[in-house]
Amino acid sequence: MEITLNTPALLFPAISLVLLAYTNRFLGLSSLVRTLHEKYLINKENTSIHQQIKSLKYRIKLVRRMQLFGVISFLSAIFCMFLIYNAEIYAASVIFGISLLSFSVSLIFSLVEITQSTKALEIELSDMEDLENNNLVDYIKNKFE
Repeated sequence: MEITLNTPALLFPAISLVLLAYTNRFLGLSSLVRTLHEKYLINKENTSIHQQIKSLKYRIKLVRRMQLFGVISFLSAIFCMFLIYNAEIYAASVIFGISLLSFSVSLIFSLVEITQSTKALEIELSDMEDLENNNLVDYIKNKFE
């Protein structure tokens, strides 16, 4: 495989957009933490709030890992370009592989976080009304039938 300066450069827009999405996700979680903290101070006995707080802690860890691997991917792509510039093609290929792998891991963490987010929504909905179904998708389907 021939690797040129354009090869790792193709990752830049994708990684940048994903990191922006991760930052927005983090900001949304920050807002939710503040809201839940206020609710917790008012009613410390509410088990739903305890479940949500536990879920949020896990989701924050996932977002941190998503961002970490996204940044590693971005830095690896930059380093790959530097190696290509210095005509160290084999090392550049290895670093480019690391960049792709890091980006993939970041996206996997993102998928896990999205799954957790859905579960958190189910917890929130179960507080508002008695759900007959065990998951959010079935609940929404029943609402439109």
